[in-house]
Amino acid sequence: MKFKKLGNTDVDVSLICLGTMTWGTQNTEKDAFEQMDYSVDQGVNFFDTAEIYSVPPTPESYGKTEKMIGNWFEKKKNREKIILASKVAGPRIEWIRDGANSFSEKKLGEAIEGSLKRLKTDYIDLYQLHWPERTTNCFGVREFKVNEEEKDWNDFESILKALEKFIKSGKIRYIGMSNETPYGLSKYLETSKNKNLPRMMSVQNPYSLVNRTYEIGMSEISIREKCGLLVYYPLAAGALSGKYRRGEMPKDSRMTLFKGWERMINPMAMKAYDEYYKLANEYNITMVQLAQAFVNSRPFVTSNIIGATTMAQLKENIESINVDLTDEMMDKINLIHNNNPNPAP
Repeated sequence: MKFKKLGNTDVDVSLICLGTMTWGTQNTEKDAFEQMDYSVDQGVNFFDTAEIYSVPPTPESYGKTEKMIGNWFEKKKNREKIILASKVAGPRIEWIRDGANSFSEKKLGEAIEGSLKRLKTDYIDLYQLHWPERTTNCFGVREFKVNEEEKDWNDFESILKALEKFIKSGKIRYIGMSNETPYGLSKYLETSKNKNLPRMMSVQNPYSLVNRTYEIGMSEISIREKCGLLVYYPLAAGALSGKYRRGEMPKDSRMTLFKGWERMINPMAMKAYDEYYKLANEYNITMVQLAQAFVNSRPFVTSNIIGATTMAQLKENIESINVDLTDEMMDKINLIHNNNPNPAP
């Protein structure tokens, strides 16, 4: 396993992070335990979860994943060996805290206490804002649309002050963001510096061969400010495995079971998958190995959050750490990207 520093801390996190969002819907607790056991045996020390998991988020699935992780900690007695990341849901989900969810001290406190109880721990290593409280474009939305009712949103300082109290209490160690933009990332870092407040240590955003939008405005900030990317959807919700090529819809796959990820299999993306499939075959590796090795190699990436519903998938994802891309392979990847730029954000 390879390791990188989390932000500007002295904490070493594995370059492969174990994603957990299917546990409770597509995976049982037995499956989850098997995945955690195997991942730790392979050197993974970083787990990522969220209060709204498993997905798709519903009142019935809320908190299921955290409970499974908590039960595993209770059984294994190894909490101190894992760097644990979780997330507080942003606003606009009516069944979470009566829909009046915000990043106020009160609401953050309720969320943190709930996660700690489910996770059966007294601290969370990295606590992330799952999506911005302000209006912005994320979850596949390309353009930013102004919300006139929002007026001049500028709560960065108050959010950091609220989080600071939970850091001082020992309930969380470090903080991060998810689904953020260059504006949000830069404003949080600027506010932390100017107001002597806790610093964001990471950004969890989507990134893959078919969604390299992070490179446009975010990657430079990540590198220069030591606030690296925790990658989600490195396989474009499974599409970069090639399993949806030629119009196939495997039984029990995410696209078959649920709605909400259709953008990953649009016609332009399907064209790109065919090109990456050919490239992987040329070098006698799988599409998964190609896609994951690409993400692992990026200098602005702190950790690559892999998700799997089967042990075979998990093993292939983790083994990507041993695949190195040559300059020739990167040239061919970039040529495909230039001809098919970001078809599945």
